[in-house]
Parts: sequence; C-alpha cells; structure tokens
Amino acid sequence: MSKIIVVFFALVTMASCKKFLNQIPDNLLKEEDIFKTYNNTNGYLAQVYANIPDEFSSRFAPGGSYAGPWTGASDEANYWSLNWVMSNALNQSTWDNNIGGTYWTNFYKPVRTATDFISKIDAATAPDLTDLQKMRFKAEARALRAIFYYWMMRLYGPVIITENVVPVEGTGDAIFFPRTSFDSCVAYVTRELDQAYTELKTSETLGQNQPANLPLNNEWGRITTGVCKAYKAQVLLMSASPLFNGNKDYASLKNKDGLQLISQTYDANKWKLATAAYREFLNEFVPGTYKLYTENDTDPFIAAYKSCKNVMLNDWNPEWIWGKAMCGGAGDYWYDITPKLVGYNNTVGKGAGFLSVNQSMVDAYEMNNGLAISDALSGYQSSGFSNFRAPYDVKDRSTFNQWVNREARFYVGVSYNRCYWQNQGSSPNEVVPVFELSGNSGRTQSTWDVSSTGYIVRKQLANSNQSRGWVYIRLAQMYLDYAEALNESSPGDPDILKAVNGIRERAGLPQYGAGTNPLPVPIGQDAVRNIIWHERQVELAFENVRYFDLRRWKIAAETMGADVYGMNIFADGAGFYEKTLVQKRRFLPRDYLWPIPNNEILKDKYLVQNPGW
Repeated sequence: MSKIIVVFFALVTMASCKKFLNQIPDNLLKEEDIFKTYNNTNGYLAQVYANIPDEFSSRFAPGGSYAGPWTGASDEANYWSLNWVMSNALNQSTWDNNIGGTYWTNFYKPVRTATDFISKIDAATAPDLTDLQKMRFKAEARALRAIFYYWMMRLYGPVIITENVVPVEGTGDAIFFPRTSFDSCVAYVTRELDQAYTELKTSETLGQNQPANLPLNNEWGRITTGVCKAYKAQVLLMSASPLFNGNKDYASLKNKDGLQLISQTYDANKWKLATAAYREFLNEFVPGTYKLYTENDTDPFIAAYKSCKNVMLNDWNPEWIWGKAMCGGAGDYWYDITPKLVGYNNTVGKGAGFLSVNQSMVDAYEMNNGLAISDALSGYQSSGFSNFRAPYDVKDRSTFNQWVNREARFYVGVSYNRCYWQNQGSSPNEVVPVFELSGNSGRTQSTWDVSSTGYIVRKQLANSNQSRGWVYIRLAQMYLDYAEALNESSPGDPDILKAVNGIRERAGLPQYGAGTNPLPVPIGQDAVRNIIWHERQVELAFENVRYFDLRRWKIAAETMGADVYGMNIFADGAGFYEKTLVQKRRFLPRDYLWPIPNNEILKDKYLVQNPGW
C-alpha cells in the first residue's frame, strides 16, 4: 500500500516576495511520486525548510507555538506583564521537564525528513532533474539537517544522532537510541557541513551558471556555501566554550552504558579549530560575497544610526549570511515592540509594547564618545533633563539625561519615554509614546499591554507589520565570533582588535588603538575578552544571540539570574524616572541545559535526562 505524503511546494508565486519559503499546501502525493518531477522534489525539500523556527514569534507559551523565548529569557528584556509567556518560567526557574518539548520533537521532524530526502534523491527519476541539481538539493538537505542538530545541541547538549531513517511504525531498538557524546555530535555536524559545502561547490553550474555562494534561483533563505562555512564555525565555537569544554559540572552526565557525554578534559585546541574555521570563512567570502552594511550621510552620527538600523530592515543586504523569508509579515514581534498609543488614530500603528528592555541593557550602551557610562570622563548624567534631538527626530525635545548623547545603537535598539515615534502616520498631533502611569502607553491603559520597565525594544521595528526576513546570522557576528576565538587561542593577535574595531567604526564609535581619537588598547587577555563580550552584547542585542552566549560562557547565574530594574511605571512625572525593581530572577545550574521531554525519557529505555531534571 502506497504511503500518502503531504508536500509543501516552494514555488515563487509573487514577484514582490521572491523567497524560497513561500510555501502553500498544494497536494497529496504517493511516496513513489515525490521524486518523479522537479517540482515535487523541490517541494519535499521545502518541508525541511518549513520547520525553521519563526523568530518573529518571540513570546513562546509552554506547550504552544514553535518559537523562541530567547530575548525575554536573557538579561536584555522581559515579558513580565504577560504571565503566561515561557520566558517568565525560565527567568524564575519554575519550568519542568515537560515545558519546551516542542523543540525536541519539532527539530527531529525536519531531521527525519532531511534524512529520508538524502537517502532517496540519488534515485530520483524526474526527467527534468539533472544529476547536478540532485547534488545541490542533497547538499541543502544535508546542511539543514546539520543546522537543526546544532540548534538542538545549543539547548540540550548531547543529542541522538543517527544516519538512518527511523521507521514510522518501528518498535524497540529500531526507534530507541542512546544519546551521542557531545564531541561526536560536533564531529558529525561539522563533517556534514563540510560535505554539503563540497557538494554545493561541485554542483555550481546547475545548467544556470549560478555560483554556490548564492541561493538557488535567487530564492533567498536557501542554503549556500557561505551558510555551510558559517555554521561550521559556530558549532566549533560552541564546542570550545566553557559550557561544553571540560565542564566538570557534567561529570554525572553519562549514558546507561557508562559513556561520558561531555568530556571532562579541557581542550585548548578546540579554540584553534574554531579560529581556523572563522578564518576560512572570512578569507573565502570577505571581500566578495559579504560585507558590513553601511549607509552615508553628511552627519557621521546619522550615518551610523541608519547603518545600524537598516542592516536589520533591508532584506538580504550584503551583510546577511542566512535568514528566513517571512512573506506573511513579522509575526508577533512588530506588535510586541509597538506602544499602545491610546488616543491616536490607527494609521500610526498600535501595539502592546510589552517586550520591555531591562535597565542593565540600557546601561550597557556607551556614550557617543565611546566611553562607558561608568567612566567619569564619559559625560553621562544620571539625573535631570536636556534639550536633545535623537537621530530619528525632527526637533529638539526635553529628554531625560540618561538617554542624551548615547551611541547610535542605543537609539536603534530602545524606545524610551517621550521619544519621537517613527511612524507618525496621518495623526494630526505629533506621536510621542508616554510610558508614565497615566500616559498614552502607560499602566492605566492596560494591565498587560504595557512595558514593565518604561522601555520597549526598538530594534527591527519597521513602520508596519510588513513581510520581511529575519536574519539568523550576519557578518558582524562572524567578526565578533572570530575575535573571541582568536583571543582564546592566540591572545595579542592584532586581528582581534581589527575585527572589533570594524564593528565600532560602522557604529560611529572610537576604536581601540586606531582611527581618530582612539581608545586605549586593553591590556591582557581578560581585558580583551571583556570588550569582546561587551561589543557582542550591544551589537547583537535583541537578535537572539545573547541567551546562548551567556550559557556557553557559563555566566548565566550572575547575568540572567540578576534582578531586573527599570523606570517606575506606577508613577507620573518625576516619580517615573526613579530606578525601580521590576522582577526578581533566579538561574539554577540545571537551567544551562534544557530538559529532554519527560515522555521521551519514559518511552526510550536508552535515553538519559540532563542533570537536575
């Protein structure tokens, strides 16, 4: 009896949305018919792509949507006014081994589909599918499977890796497996990415003379050679980091046969392997395929602001290495970072504004002179008001001094009280969000559609909930990754500060030991590590990177576990500007690794749980 398989076709149906992930359910096919035509084959591959998470849906309710709680669960921001959001359970460490299971099951679905696709594509009989096209499709499936494994490893540590297709109706040892050691997972995933890269290079022509460093048919979001190299480096960086490199806290994490799942021996060579992988990527693709995104303006500060803002908003610009095409809009995210704006008409765009920036994140941004607010020479003032024009504003306005003369990335990332709203629409009155108690976006307007800290995330804010992409990895992150790996493997190498300075130059900030008005060069490996970590915190803020950084560095207890402060949203006027405790948090040792779903542990006799769960 033939199996019936649902195929999601990845046909480009709209010229204005020329992305690969514009899938619509089209047909039911018998299994033997999938590989009889190019379109059917491409549609089956699209099923693997379709399982890439939608990072614009950032709330994530326990047992609910397949989305990420990463920003709200880190020390960047919070969803404190929404008590049902999963990030709150993570922030209080009140979750259990049934919460978050959506990821374990949903990541294994595309892994299985990709494995099935890889095992059958060579025998495809489609007359309109060449051998080189088969090779390219197989490479894409292979790389996607490796990336899904990597995403699982970031959460769960060692996972189950098998090369075989698990039978749907199998029983016993056909479907039960032990976990693979973390180092073996790393070896497998990097090997698969290397093979996918080689297959893509070999299949470059495809009868269309299209280079493998560009997506097939310009369908953005498809796997390229650059994606393969970038994720290989990311896997090796994770492997070298303290959470997985000789972490004694996981001495008890063993399979039932005694296999140690996370090595108890620190290996400095892992940093060298990561460094080499980043260097390979940069040497091959920069300059050429990728470059840091920049815009020009007669005012250097405005140029920095526009560059740092629009690198996220201008889809598939040369800094984007890989992303997901979102042809159906920006999900919950646009609503979450748009104030309520009671009293204005609907043309200005109204939201809930409950993705709230933590005061610690606000304080992390430097002054525009490149100095930290804690530096006595920075010019930072913690009280009072000044007339100040933000880079997106049309006039000077009275602004709390804490928010005056900050670096350009602050104004890209944070909406603060009485700032100028970027979407004025057709409102007859100037649109200015007020987060004070009685303000148009304050606590009296709603008990939950409100910022808990008096700040809202601004980064990635477009003027409407328009269809656009989410960038998963961009060149700025690769530079900062490279700087981190190089500092751990070869302290003092001049390329470390060169990589960091490139990011700071784009942000309009003084550089370390270079350029105009240089900052002093930090002395020693620890000092350099601190500036790299800080630059990552600011440059990659609200991009779902920080949550994973803090865990792999093993500093989550003192960062994600720290109390959250903000402005006093229960006061008007001067009272609003008092630093106020918003949320008590805790982070337990068990929280570094997510629990494997309890039902998976119960049904698989070989599967062991992570410590503390």
